[in-house]
Amino acid sequence: MDAHRSTYAETHLRKPDIVMAPERLGAMHQNRISFVRSLIRKMAQQHWQVTKHEWLLSPQGFGHVIYKLVTPHDVYHLVVFCDEIADEERNDRVIAEKWDVTFALVLGDVDVDLLTRLKANVPLQEAGRNPNNVLVLARANKSVRVFEHLVSHLSRGEQPNQKELAEVGYILRTTAVYGNGKFGIADFKLLENNVDFNQSFSAQMCAVYLLRQFSLDWVHYLATETGGEKAISLHPELQRYLGVGNATGLGMAPYLINHPCIVDQWMFAREMALAEVLHHRVSLNKKLPLDYLLKKAVLHLEQVITINEVQDNLNHIAVSELKGFANNLDNVLALSSTWEDVVTQAHNMSLEAQEILLSCLMEIHPELVDRFEEQMNCSETLSLPSGKKVQDLRIIIEGCYQWAIGTDFTKPENNYWFWYRSQDKEEPRLGIRGEEKGEERELPLDIGRQVYRLYHSLLKCDKTRSLAEFLVEHPKYRAIARRVWTLGHKAMGDIQMNVLHKSSLPMHLLRCKLAVFGATKFDPRSDRWVRVTFFQGAPLLDEINDGEWLFPLLPAEGESE
Repeated sequence: MDAHRSTYAETHLRKPDIVMAPERLGAMHQNRISFVRSLIRKMAQQHWQVTKHEWLLSPQGFGHVIYKLVTPHDVYHLVVFCDEIADEERNDRVIAEKWDVTFALVLGDVDVDLLTRLKANVPLQEAGRNPNNVLVLARANKSVRVFEHLVSHLSRGEQPNQKELAEVGYILRTTAVYGNGKFGIADFKLLENNVDFNQSFSAQMCAVYLLRQFSLDWVHYLATETGGEKAISLHPELQRYLGVGNATGLGMAPYLINHPCIVDQWMFAREMALAEVLHHRVSLNKKLPLDYLLKKAVLHLEQVITINEVQDNLNHIAVSELKGFANNLDNVLALSSTWEDVVTQAHNMSLEAQEILLSCLMEIHPELVDRFEEQMNCSETLSLPSGKKVQDLRIIIEGCYQWAIGTDFTKPENNYWFWYRSQDKEEPRLGIRGEEKGEERELPLDIGRQVYRLYHSLLKCDKTRSLAEFLVEHPKYRAIARRVWTLGHKAMGDIQMNVLHKSSLPMHLLRCKLAVFGATKFDPRSDRWVRVTFFQGAPLLDEINDGEWLFPLLPAEGESE
C-alpha cells in the first residue's frame, strides 16, 4: 500500500467492486480534477499568455499558423498546418492519410529550419518523423456543415443558427492526439521534470485547447476574407459553446487494460476527493449551487443529440430522475447530516444520474477537491516480493478478483471475442473467436481469463509451496502474478470486466478514460467508437480567469443576438 493511502481512505472510500464495475465506469462524467479542468485552472492561476505568432494562410484558408504560449517557466509554440483535401479523403479512422488540419505543440522557439522540418513531417502524421522537442503530434478534421454554416453567416453579418451548432458542438474534431515518444516526439520522461506539463496528458490537453482557439480564429478569418466589411464575429456566448470534437475508437480501450496502475491512481484520486466531500457535513449555503448544477445537468442532457438509442434512453431516464431529485432537494437535505446521506437517498437512480450527482457535489466543494489534481501520476511498476507462498497469492486473488475467478471461462460466451491489431495500421480490433481470422495474433488483454487460469493452477499446488518455485515451473504466469500482487494491494485495483464476454461493451472503457480527460456530450456511434467534445463551455483565452465550467449549455435565446 502506498504511504499516502491513509487509514482514512481505507475506511471511507467506496469499494472497488462498486467503483471499478464497467457499467459505472461507463456512466462517468467530467469533474473538477478531470484533466481539462486542471489545465485551465493552472493556466489561469499562473497567467499563461497565448498570442498569434504567425498567420500565413491563403484567402481560401490554407497554409500555416503559429501560436506562442508563454508560461512562467518556458515558451512553447503550437504549429498548425491547414491543407485542402477532397471530401472523400476526410476520414476519422486511423487508416486516413490526409486531414484538414495537422498540428504540433513544440517546446522552445520555431526557427526557419525547424518550421521546414515540421512542414515536411507533421502533415504526414505516423508516416513522418519529428524532433523530440515536439511534445504533441495531432490531426483534426472539419465538421464541414458547421464550418461552412459559420463562415457563410458571419461573412453576411449574421449570427448562425444555434440549432445547427447544437447538433455538433464543434468546428474541428481530433482523430488522434499523440504524445509520449511516438514517431520521434518527446517521451513522457522528458516531461516529468517540466513543471508546466508534468501531469498526465496535460500537454495533449493544452494542444487541443489551443486548437479550439485556432478553429474560431479560422472561421473569423475566412468570414472576413469572404464578406469584407460586412463580416462580424461570432457572439462570445456561442464561441464559448463550441469546443473541439473527438472521435475515439477501440484504440483507447487497450490503454486502460495495459496501464492498470495509472487507472487505479486516477480512480483513487477521484475517490479520495469524493470521500472528502461525502463525509463533509451538509451546509445549507450549498443548497442553491447544488440545485443550480442539477438543473443545469438536466438542460445539458436534454441538449445532447445522439444517434445511439441506448445512450439516448439513458439520458432521458437521467433527466427524469434528476428533475425529481432536484424538486425534492429540500426534503433530501433535511434528512441528511452529510453529503453521503444525500447520495444514499439517490441510490435508486440510474448510474448515469448518480454519477452526475457526484460530479455536482465535487463541484460545490473546490476547497476539498482541487488539491487532488496533483495526485494523478504514479509508478507503473508491477512487482512481486520474494519469500511469498502459493497461499499468499491465492488470498489476494480470492479477495480482489472474485469477478474473474467467479467467471466460468470454459463457457463459449465468456471467450467470445479476441482482440488483435490490424496488419495495415496497427489498429486494435475485435474478432469473433472461431469465426474470424487473426486469433493467432490475440493481444493479452484477457486479464480475467489469465487470473482464472492462474488461480486454478495455484489450487493444484501445496499452499505452503514457494511461489517462486511455482513460477519457475509455470513461467507463463509470471506477468499476471506480478499484476495480481501489485493491483491487489492498491485501493481500486483492476477494472472488473471480462473483455472477452459476448455482451462486453468496450464503450464503458472509452467513456471512463474520456471522462477522466474531461470530455462531455457522449455520443456513441456504435458499441466500438464514440464522439465527444472537449472544452465545450470552457472559458475563452481572453476570459480564462472565469475559470470553471460543468455541463455546457447552448446560450438561451437572445443571449447570442
